[in-house]
Amino acid sequence: MNNFLFAAAENDALANCKAGGMGDVVRDVPRQISEKGDKVHVIVPSYGRLHQDGLFKTNLNFRLRGLSYTAELYEVKPKKEFPNIVHYVLHHPEIEAGDIAHIYHNDPEEPFYTDAIKYFIFCTGIAEAIKKGAFGKLDIIHLHDWHSSLLLFLREYHPDYANLKDIRTVYSIHNLAIQGIRPFDDNYSSLKNWFPDVPIDYMELMDYRYQDCINLMAVGIRFADAVHTVSPSYKEDVLLPSSPPEFIGGEGLEKDLLKADKEERLFGILNGCNYKNINVEEKGFIYRNTVKALFRWLQQESKKYKADFLAHTGEKIMEFVDNRPKFIVSSVARLTEQKFYFFRRSPEAFVEILEKLKKVDGIFMLLGTGAPEYEELFRKLSYEHKNFVFTNGQSENLIDSIYLESDLYFMPSLFEPCGISQMLSMRNGNPCLVHHTGGLKDTVAHMKTGFSFDGDTYDEKIKSMLDTFDLALDVYQNDKTTWRKIQSAAKKKRFTWKKSVDNYYKYLYNLQ
Repeated sequence: MNNFLFAAAENDALANCKAGGMGDVVRDVPRQISEKGDKVHVIVPSYGRLHQDGLFKTNLNFRLRGLSYTAELYEVKPKKEFPNIVHYVLHHPEIEAGDIAHIYHNDPEEPFYTDAIKYFIFCTGIAEAIKKGAFGKLDIIHLHDWHSSLLLFLREYHPDYANLKDIRTVYSIHNLAIQGIRPFDDNYSSLKNWFPDVPIDYMELMDYRYQDCINLMAVGIRFADAVHTVSPSYKEDVLLPSSPPEFIGGEGLEKDLLKADKEERLFGILNGCNYKNINVEEKGFIYRNTVKALFRWLQQESKKYKADFLAHTGEKIMEFVDNRPKFIVSSVARLTEQKFYFFRRSPEAFVEILEKLKKVDGIFMLLGTGAPEYEELFRKLSYEHKNFVFTNGQSENLIDSIYLESDLYFMPSLFEPCGISQMLSMRNGNPCLVHHTGGLKDTVAHMKTGFSFDGDTYDEKIKSMLDTFDLALDVYQNDKTTWRKIQSAAKKKRFTWKKSVDNYYKYLYNLQ
């Protein structure tokens, strides 16, 4: 039996421990490994809350900032039990919940200031737990994004954790754009402040653009035994320099990625999607579930500032209960540049989509929270357009209803490492309209399982997006046979975790 450790910032196998797609991966991959008969330990930070009903396992003592630190390791109960999977959280008072999904901090003045401190403590605690044998003898460590990559810095440079060199360590890139860049010194949240006794090789660790900084995403790419992007097309994208907004590629790290590729350490393996144990909402409850979610949010103190808007959305939805729209277009996503750059830069294009929908008695439903400027834009558009329903919050039941009852799922991502939303939509037989980039290229085939738009310049992309939207509406209205074929082909598509994890074993874990 092989023994694995997964370390990440999110794990959707636990309640309230997810902000994005990484949480799904950290939930699903261990389940697949467990099916193979191997053992997995999964660890995330406690964020001051996830340890509360946990079983205390051990104290972890280590040094940071020249001081003695003690963190606590807890075993916690998952939402669903699976054999050979044990879930843990690491608790320390300085690892606090952030304002994004009660996980990440948003530090606009100095990006990653608070999060870097949290994950410095988290990773050192993990290194100590491994050294102490808390997870038994490990064969593979699988790290996810910059939040856990510091473990590779400790493995490479920290004299107390040289034992980590004996364990094959794999690094998955979920979002290359978020890199965890911090100064080497002269800052409380700097590498030197937290690790004053560790010799640092500045040349090996520095960010090429900000040479007085460490880039923790780059650390993962430079020092892991295998590096993994979450789709084959995204792997091809990141080997090329970014030229925004027309093309988002390696985001300044293409040199490191090309080197990893040359050394045969870089692999593009598509994420899977869960096709078993699915929570299914009943059909016909999309508007009821919206109203229920709005009422719940209206009672929350933290939502007071947007109470007027939530009430406005509720009024709008009530009209649709008796007078149901004939066509629903939807999007569920964090409101960020990655997901909705096209709409923020060209709101007139989004308004044109709403006008086109009006003609077919259609509505656009958007669910999500995120960057304040995106929330503001969509709230403004919602007040101005009757057929735009912006649900500014998070609700699992409502998300399930949206995937179940939409006619077309819209995913205009500027770039997309893999994307899970399009897979969840297709699982329900909903065609998707997507930007032809990254993992969306690998999952949605134009006029076969959905629709895709592209272009060489920004203006061409916007024109193509609107033309493709016209095409989708035209097929829906005037060519029911083709529409049903696309629906059926989308529903039959299978992106299984079994296939993905078989490839992990072969290429990432070297276990076949």
